Amino acid sequence: MSIYGHCRDTLVSVMNRLVSQIEAYSKTYEATSGERLYEHLRYRVKSEESMLDKLRRRGLEPTPMNALRTLTDAIGLRIVCLFIDDVYENAARIKALPGVRVVQEKDYIRDAKPNGYRSYHMILDVETEETDVEGNTPGHYYVEIQLRTIAMDTWAALEHELKYKKDIRNPEVIAQELHRCANDLAACDVSMQTLKRIIREM
Repeated sequence: MSIYGHCRDTLVSVMNRLVSQIEAYSKTYEATSGERLYEHLRYRVKSEESMLDKLRRRGLEPTPMNALRTLTDAIGLRIVCLFIDDVYENAARIKALPGVRVVQEKDYIRDAKPNGYRSYHMILDVETEETDVEGNTPGHYYVEIQLRTIAMDTWAALEHELKYKKDIRNPEVIAQELHRCANDLAACDVSMQTLKRIIREM
């Protein structure tokens, strides 16, 4: 039996509808402004194996209720943007989508994590006509969204790759260098945003 119970197919439907809504407002924006709101959009329903592994690591029973209510990332989206302002513009437009309620927001761009990680995180409660894990109709499903610039996304991918390397010598030095790189990339993001504003004003 699926860890998502009878909701497995609905997760895909909820994800696809939300993606379509985001793509729709992006196309409208590009048609009127000539600019893209994001560089690319990635999305997935967490695999059964990954969800079971996360439940085990959290000490939770492998039940559909825990997978879809205690945890909130069965559906995940990542929006990678060209500029910092685009991150906040996308966040504002997502909040305005019908049937969407923001459960939690964390701004790691203005307040970076100690290791240098930067991103904007949102947890959404998305209402749908389908039944949810609790038997409610309309149903409610959580969606986690990460919004980043290309620089932030590059750093996060490299940091993730290095974090799981075994037998690294001088891990403190590596951590310091990663933090320095994060700050350098953040400074580049700010410079590129400033250049964009100057060009617009001209």
